[in-house]
This record gives sequence, structure tokens and C-alpha cells, in this order.
Amino acid sequence: MGSTVAEPFPIFTVAHKYILYDVDTVSHARAKHNITGVLIGGLPQAPQQNVFSGIPLELMPEEARLLVEKGVAYLVEDVKAHKDNMLGNGLAPEERRAFQNALRKQGSAAAKDAERKMEERKKGALEKKFGSSDWNDIPEDMLVSNGKRSGKKGKRAGSRTPVPHSGAATPAEEVESLFTPPVSAGPPSAPPKAASATPVASSSEPTPWAVTPTTSIPPLDPIPPPPQQALPLPDVPTSYPLFKHLHEKSYFMSPGLRFGCQYTAYPGDPLRFHSHFLCSGMDWEEEFDLLDIVGGGRLGTGVKKGYLIGGQEVSETKEEEDKGVRTFCIEWGGM
Repeated sequence: MGSTVAEPFPIFTVAHKYILYDVDTVSHARAKHNITGVLIGGLPQAPQQNVFSGIPLELMPEEARLLVEKGVAYLVEDVKAHKDNMLGNGLAPEERRAFQNALRKQGSAAAKDAERKMEERKKGALEKKFGSSDWNDIPEDMLVSNGKRSGKKGKRAGSRTPVPHSGAATPAEEVESLFTPPVSAGPPSAPPKAASATPVASSSEPTPWAVTPTTSIPPLDPIPPPPQQALPLPDVPTSYPLFKHLHEKSYFMSPGLRFGCQYTAYPGDPLRFHSHFLCSGMDWEEEFDLLDIVGGGRLGTGVKKGYLIGGQEVSETKEEEDKGVRTFCIEWGGM
């Protein structure tokens, strides 16, 4: 299915960070432009975990600048866009009602889905306790109380007198009672009826769940357009030429902090491939410690990757144009 995201799309700047809020935009940037970023949002069903995260997606300054330079994205100041579109213009009453109805519809769908899953758990409990065979195959004496709980010393305080009815409880009734809250003791207002083995569907709709939107579009609609005066390009480190060079070679680039480098380069989507290189960018005339090269090579070889360094080759005279990026790969032999 083709992407529905129109280019250029906005990248929101918040406190010197570059954020994508919309999941479709996140998927589009990953599939079409090899931009992965880092998910930084909490997951509602697992708020205390720190392995997998959700939207929004934070982009590295290098990723944001690359997208802007390619003309597929533009920078928008997030706070100003919200003040101009949300607080300044406000929402008309019909727009507010439409937005609230949309949220209520999502909440109703979530509540119905939860109710359906609860019914499936009940059915699973029946099958686990009694198997998938016909209930009539179970001997009736297995479903009749043996009377040991009542005893001959009298009744316990607060115990309820069992109500006689025709026939023993069916397995469905027994399991249904596990999911039904107990009823307080007291004289019944009407003669009790035998419970049905088939759960009776509620005539009323379940209470809609409260939904917290993950993006402000809508009601912040339309998408904020490019500002009249373009925002300054993101400040990038001296390793940006190497980042851009490898990205043009169709590599997926991600932060390399856990490997002691600037980037890790993947030959394809990181969900399908292991990284091939640990990358560090430098200026062409930058001096470095030889032990850094030795350590990077040993670390890269130890984790089955190559240690790659590179930078923009600078021309010898000012009249000449700068040359391309040169890269060097270090591997530790004999390991």
C-alpha cells in the first residue's frame, strides 16, 4: 500500500530537538528515506519498561538537516505553531463537537474490543477447565455438592442458605461465576431464576474509554505550512559529511553511543539486518590518538563489525572545490 504522506512534511522543533509526532510520517521517513530516528514516547500498556518505546520519534540533527536539504521536509517551531493555530484561531463549536465525537468513537471501539477479549477469556477458561467436549458427557455427581462444607455444628456467621433449583449447575454456570462479582446476602425481591449457560449480551453499549490523542492533527488542522522565513538548518557535528555520504550509499544510520562511536551503519532496515560498521567522522586535518584507532578496531572486530572512519577531503587551494568524502575501515586481524 502506498504512502499517504505528502511531501514536504513538517519536522517540529522543541527545545533544540527535532520531533515527528505522526505515525504515518514516521513510517514514511523510514520506508522512503532510510531515516529511523529514536522512539522516545512511553507506551500506555507498559509505562515502566525501557526496552521498547512509542511515538514521538526524535531525529538526530543530522537526520533532520538531511531531510530539509533534500527538500522532503521543513522545520516548524512547535510552540509557535500551536499558539497560532490552536489558541489564536481557536476551534469553532462544530469543530470541537466533531473532534469530541471522533474521540468518543475511538473510545467506544476500544471498549467493545476489551469486552470481546473478556468473552474470549471466559470461553478459554471453560475449555481449559472442562475441555472442548460436550458438557453432557460429564457425570452429574461431579457437579453436585458433597455437603461437607455445611457440617452438623451449625451454620457459619454470614453464610448464605443455598437456593434450591431444579438440576445441578452446569459447567458454564460454574465458570461464569468466576467472572461475576458476589451478590450481597439478603432476602430476594423476586423468585430466583436459573442462570443460563449462554452469556446474555448486554442491551446497553459499554462505557467508552477515555482516549488521549497522540498527535494534535486534528484538531490542529491543517498541517502547519512552511514558515514564511525558513528556520535555520540544524547545527550538526563535523561528522555530518560522513553521515551524508553513507546515507547516499543507502545505509541506515543510527546513534552509535552503545558501541563507543558516533553512528552504526546498517545495510538495510535495522529490524532485518545487523550493522556492518561502527562509524566515526573527523575533519580532514584533525589530529587523533592512535590508541583510539586501535581500540575502535578491536571493539569493532569483537562485535563482528568493521570500524570505519572518514571525513570530507579538503582541497589544497581555495580556488579548488572540496573533494568527496574518503573512508577507511580498520579491522583487527587474528581475533
